[in-house]
Order: sequence, then C-alpha cells, then structure tokens
Amino acid sequence: MSKFIDRVVLHVRAGKGGHGCASVHREKYKPLGGPDGGNGGNGGDVILEVDPNVHTLLDFHFHPHAKAGNGKPGEGSNRSGKHGEELLLKVPDGTMVMSADGELLADMVGAGYRYIAAQGGRGGLGNAALVSRARKAPGFALLGEDGSERDVVLELKSVADVGLVGFPSAGKSSLVSVLSAAKPKIADYPFTTLVPNLGVVQSGDTTFTIADVPGLIPGASDGRGLGLDFLRHLERCAVLAHVVDCATMDPGRDPLSDVDALEAELAAYKPALTADASLGDLADRPRVVILNKADVPDADELADFMLPEFAKRGWPVFKISTVSREGLRPLTFALGELVSEYRVAHPKAEPKRQIIRPVAKGDSGFRVRIDPEVEGGFIVTGERPERWVAQTQFDNDEAVGYLADRLARLGVEEELVRLGAQPGAPVTIGDICFDWEPQISAGVEVLMTRRGVDPRLDQTDRISAAERKHASRVRRGLVSEDGEA
Repeated sequence: MSKFIDRVVLHVRAGKGGHGCASVHREKYKPLGGPDGGNGGNGGDVILEVDPNVHTLLDFHFHPHAKAGNGKPGEGSNRSGKHGEELLLKVPDGTMVMSADGELLADMVGAGYRYIAAQGGRGGLGNAALVSRARKAPGFALLGEDGSERDVVLELKSVADVGLVGFPSAGKSSLVSVLSAAKPKIADYPFTTLVPNLGVVQSGDTTFTIADVPGLIPGASDGRGLGLDFLRHLERCAVLAHVVDCATMDPGRDPLSDVDALEAELAAYKPALTADASLGDLADRPRVVILNKADVPDADELADFMLPEFAKRGWPVFKISTVSREGLRPLTFALGELVSEYRVAHPKAEPKRQIIRPVAKGDSGFRVRIDPEVEGGFIVTGERPERWVAQTQFDNDEAVGYLADRLARLGVEEELVRLGAQPGAPVTIGDICFDWEPQISAGVEVLMTRRGVDPRLDQTDRISAAERKHASRVRRGLVSEDGEA
C-alpha cells in the first residue's frame, strides 16, 4: 500500500570543487615552457524542480540524503577538470522549502519552477591562471571549495481548486469518487480517509481539481484528530465546500452546528492560511454547502428543512446523494462557475524574476573583530577572506605568500593595525588560526625565487609558534634541548 508523505527533512550536499593543477610545460629543447596547470571543475548543485507528474514526497521519505557530483581536478597542458554533475530532484507542485529553523526559502508553485537547495563549490585556479608580473611561474595552485551542505524541510500543500471539508464519514471521499476518476478508499467508519485525495473534474469547458481533507473535528486546529496535519492542504484552495452528513445518528449534531464548528476551526487556523498571499484571505474565499445522503428519507427531509437556513448566509446550497447521483450535475456546474470566477478575479502571479544585487562600491567585504576567547587575538570574517583561506595550500610557502598579498590588497592588514594588533597576534580566518606577521611586506611586488618558496616568509627574526611551543616544553622538563623525551 502506497503512503502519502507531505513533510520530510532532506539532507542536501553539493559537490566539491576540483583542485587546480600546478604544472610546468616540459618539452625537448624547451626547459622553461611556462606554467600550464588547468583549473579544477566546479562542484554540482542540488536543484529542486516542480514536476506535475509528482504528487507526493514519498521518494525523499525513503531516501533523505541527496548529494551532487564533485568537480574533477585540473591537469597539465592547460586541461581544466570536468564539472561535477548536478542533482535534479523532482518535487510536487505546491512544495514549500524551509530551513531547519522554519525560515521560508522557496514556495515552489508552477511546473518547471527551480530552486538551488545547495550550491556547488567552485573549482580552484591552476597555476596558469595565477601568472602575474611578479609570479611568472607560480609553483602552487588554489584548492577547490567545499560545496554547501544543510538540512531543508519540504512541506507539501495540495494545489486544488475546490477543497472539501466536513466531519468524518460525511461522504467527502465518495463525492470525489463520483465527480472524478479518483478511487479513494471508502468505508463506513470514522477516519477512513487518512490522506488527502485529489481528483480532476470536467464541467463544460472548465476543468478543475477537487480534494477532500481528512475528517476534521472540533479542536483540529489545536492538534486533535488528523486536522492539524492536513489543514494546510486547504491553504491553496480557491473554493471551500462544506460536506454535511444529513443522515448522522449523533443526537448532538445537526447540519448547521457542523458547519459552524468547522468554520470555527478554519478561523483558528487563519494565521497560517493568510501566509499564502496568492489566494487572499480565507474569509474572502467562496463557500458552498453540500447536504449529502439525500437518498435516506430522514436525511432528505432534514436537508429540505436546512436549505433556507443556509441560504440566509448567502452561500449556495446543494442537496445531493452520492449513491443515487441526485443533484451532482447542478453541483458540478456550480463549482466550475465559482472556480472560473475566482480565476478571473485572482489571476496567477507571473513567475518571479531573479534579482541580482551587486555589492555596493567601496564595500570591503570583510570585518575584523577582537577574539573574545583569545587574549590579543582577532577574528576576520567575510566571504572573500574565508574563501581565500579555504583555497590555500598551507604547506606551500608561495601559496601562503599569495594569500597574504590578497588579504593586504583587501585591507585586512590596515584594519588589524588600526585595531592595535601586535606582531605575533593570533588571527583566525575560517578554520585557520595563524600568527600575524606584518613584517613580510604583504601586497608589494617581490622577485620570486624557486617554485613553492616565498622569500618574504624568511625575513623575520621572530621565533615561530612551533619554536615557542618547544621552548615551553623544555622549561617544563617534558623534553630535552635536542627534542628527546
């Protein structure tokens, strides 16, 4: 038996970017052929796309992890790595994408609508792309970036034109089955319907969808019964139809009180419904009252008695029987007319255009603040410095010098000086913490020597962090001067 899943948590992970290649062209009689390392390929994105042929989130329930392909590393002879394959996930129309803390990220309505759930990492530049006047033959390349990884919540709201609401066993599923080709489960006990059932109805030249919501009871908006899980499926319905059981044997119920009780539950759920601005306020949506089970003599008499009572509210009222098919044709045409009128009054919004907001001129793109946990330390945050650190090979002195040049040109050195940073102050950028050394003349042109070496890193008399750590262990008697334990 298939399941109806309308809320899942999806773990998405984009592909990593491939590393750049550090290569030098080698050919007979050409010992200095120049750098020819290619760039790494970009990592693949994880993309969600609306597919009209998908109606449930069942696939994500059984496969909650989604990972795109990684980019390939660059190669010599200026060969760039292959981009990672993107992962395209099909979702039903009406799917809402939210972050783990409940923030709405995307409201996916309309066939073909796409949303990038996880952005792939960019590939690192090869040494051929890093050539400059100062570095004619770079002995390093940039590392590829990690792809983004996060958890997103997918929540499905049925996209139906007419929503059927009513108490359990009021005949909503039976009505869907006789008006459309849908075949929902029907039985004579409460809460037979555990999932919303959708059907397509043809009324003259108008085609619309109809959905029944599992039986609501008083207190549904507070979590009683099944109402809280499925009330959200009414949020996109253009017309709401009350299906009333006129043959109920419950002495405490009557058609008028049933409708009033359901209206109270819909009003209690109103704050959530008003979030869908495309259909307007719930109170403004058309209502229809359907008095069902008129094939029962007592129910037929009660329905005739209630017709003028509902007419006073200005709502269309129909007396039907899903068994004898009495009154179905007028009901179908009336629903089709209401849906057509609503579509004219509330045309579909045009697809949202992508808005590109360029960074304002003069925006440094970083921020330096005092580290609250490390005395004399500083923390540098910002997209560019954090990305540059992640791309750096710290076992290559030339790559470290290139990072220092980039940070200096960005203004990080000046900002550290302005905030009173002292030589040797621990500076944290991303996941890397290093001792700040302003004497290396970052940002100025320096004649490079052999590949993989930056002579500026040796122009200091200060001892390194490793040397200070060794001296501390010697003072505590943990090791001898020559490093033996």
